[in-house]
Amino acid sequence: FNNADFLANAMETLDKDKYGDLLAAEKEQVLAIYEEMFDHKSYTGRSGTFYAYEGLGSIYWHMVSKLRLAVNECFFQAVSEGVDAGITGQLKAHYYEIKAGIGLYKSPEIYGAFPTDAYSHSVRDAGVKQPGMTGQVKEDVVARMTEVGVHIGNGEINFETRLLNQKEILEDTSVFSFINISGESQDIELSAGQLGFSLCQVPVIYSLSESEGVRVSFTDGTEQAFNKNNINADISRKIFSRTGEVLRIDVSVVL
Repeated sequence: FNNADFLANAMETLDKDKYGDLLAAEKEQVLAIYEEMFDHKSYTGRSGTFYAYEGLGSIYWHMVSKLRLAVNECFFQAVSEGVDAGITGQLKAHYYEIKAGIGLYKSPEIYGAFPTDAYSHSVRDAGVKQPGMTGQVKEDVVARMTEVGVHIGNGEINFETRLLNQKEILEDTSVFSFINISGESQDIELSAGQLGFSLCQVPVIYSLSESEGVRVSFTDGTEQAFNKNNINADISRKIFSRTGEVLRIDVSVVL
């Protein structure tokens, strides 16, 4: 029960033949005792006792990341259910608007410190408080991986890129650096129309295309192609286990 209204509604569901007289005689008294005990109208959460940390005048960065992840999940649920493109488009716009509100993307003046430093809260006119982001990192990592298109289902890696920000696709040549399975720094030259990132220390290269597809290159020089943007469970397991057998993943992306 949140307040007396919920209690009143619950009492209305009682058997009137059995409890009708009792309700008529004592309902208001029960509600009065309930509110006197819990005093819901005076409760404002933690905004009073936790002021300057999690309450009034503060930005709780973890909550922004939680909202970002929630919209991320709603977006992909809508996509899987075939929801109208106009609605998914609005969800995508809201997602990136929320992402822009995370501390990492704020100026030092607004954040209250270097934005890349981990703090729990920013307090109005007092800078950041409580170093350490605790659980926020979890939400940000999960949201980022699905944002760029990496999804796991039934043991298979699937690339669903409809939430990807097309501005991340390169407009010119660039060099993608990552740490490979051997723990060594490795560079891959990328062209315009591509995007690179690593998954379990295996490089994944997106290339804009008119049709979907995945090509997995192995260290023994062989390759395996898939007509859709998913990798079977056997190869996915090798990637997750970091066996060193998978050299590179090339994904043809339609945006």
